[in-house]
Amino acid sequence: QVQLVESGGGLVQAGGSLRLSCVASGRTFSNLAMGWFRQAPGKEREFVAAINYLGGTYHVDAVKGRFTVSRDNVKNTVYLQMNSLLSEDTAVYYCAARESRYTVIETARFRYDFWGQGTQVTVSS
Repeated sequence: QVQLVESGGGLVQAGGSLRLSCVASGRTFSNLAMGWFRQAPGKEREFVAAINYLGGTYHVDAVKGRFTVSRDNVKNTVYLQMNSLLSEDTAVYYCAARESRYTVIETARFRYDFWGQGTQVTVSS
């Protein structure tokens, strides 16, 4: 079992920045592929970004150039740096994990076995 705890959400004005953190425990972090998803009110949970065990990354087009996913294997933490925030970025952001030492980056929700409780990000225009 993997426990994931997100933090760093909050209220920010459009154009501002936030950094989300997700601390993992319960398994060897360096063996985990990590993902960030978000869910806006009335919408499906959608993929945002992911990072494989080697540090390779993928970001959905809507956030490319604004968001950056990274990991610190010493701190067992994955980050999502969010810059130039837009009102449409408002959502609950979830951290997810799967045990994988493959370089393929998965974007589908069902590929992830473990989820955090979510952290709210609200961008005011």
